[in-house]
Amino acid sequence: MSTALLPVELPEWSWQRPEVRAALTRRDVAAIFRAAQQYSGASQARLAAAVGMTQGRVNEVINGRREVSRLDVFERIADGLTMSDHARHLLGLASSRTHRSGGQAFDLAAFPEVVRVYASQAATATEIQRQARSAASVDILAVRGLGLIGLNDSLLRTCLTRDDTRVTVRVLLLDPRAPAVAVRAAEIGESVESLAGGIAYTEARLRELSDVCDISVHWYRHLPTWRIIRLDSVLYVSVFHAGWEGHESAIYKVMETPHGPLYRGFRRMYDAMVEDSDRVV
Repeated sequence: MSTALLPVELPEWSWQRPEVRAALTRRDVAAIFRAAQQYSGASQARLAAAVGMTQGRVNEVINGRREVSRLDVFERIADGLTMSDHARHLLGLASSRTHRSGGQAFDLAAFPEVVRVYASQAATATEIQRQARSAASVDILAVRGLGLIGLNDSLLRTCLTRDDTRVTVRVLLLDPRAPAVAVRAAEIGESVESLAGGIAYTEARLRELSDVCDISVHWYRHLPTWRIIRLDSVLYVSVFHAGWEGHESAIYKVMETPHGPLYRGFRRMYDAMVEDSDRVV
């Protein structure tokens, strides 16, 4: 249910401008508010009424004296500025509740197991690497995985090569021979040959880790939805979508809890995908 009292209307095209898209991806609310003023002509008082803040608070945000970090505030801002679904996705939010259909809608962030939402992989890279350096068990679900584990300077590769212990690692990559490769390549504006070649390269580089990790690599065949990094009892989950790659999506940090269904559901899905895949390493 929207909390905005007097929504501000921006032109649809304004959400497509590169600087606005960049601000949404960074969750830079100061830049978002400035864009809202520029493209709607709204005053700070008008913005405050739309997003459920005081004018003083809006002024502090615009001038960099206060930051926004709470998910419910981001939701109020999205509702108050009548963001398009595309803009909401860049901000790390689900589609507008007024436009969803097909049954009762929910946000991942509504689950207590979701302890934090990050704008992108860059926003949580340091935390992921810190946890990976001590994790005993790691699962990865990616398309080609170059940025995660396939390159020397990728997010996780150096974290898994330790002298004191052998880490158990499972990696799921999209089968480079599958028809889904052509679909995914078209979605991200890349050639089939480039995407398939990147997957094959990652698989070759992962073979090199066999001497230092207990690693298995599997190829799945269907078009991917989720990108997953599991480090022991913590999941980092993002979404593959037409137009962006997994590291560009908002990332949900999901903690294992005694009764929570979300962590267990993702683990069950991952295990089922491993069972239905081809092991290549």
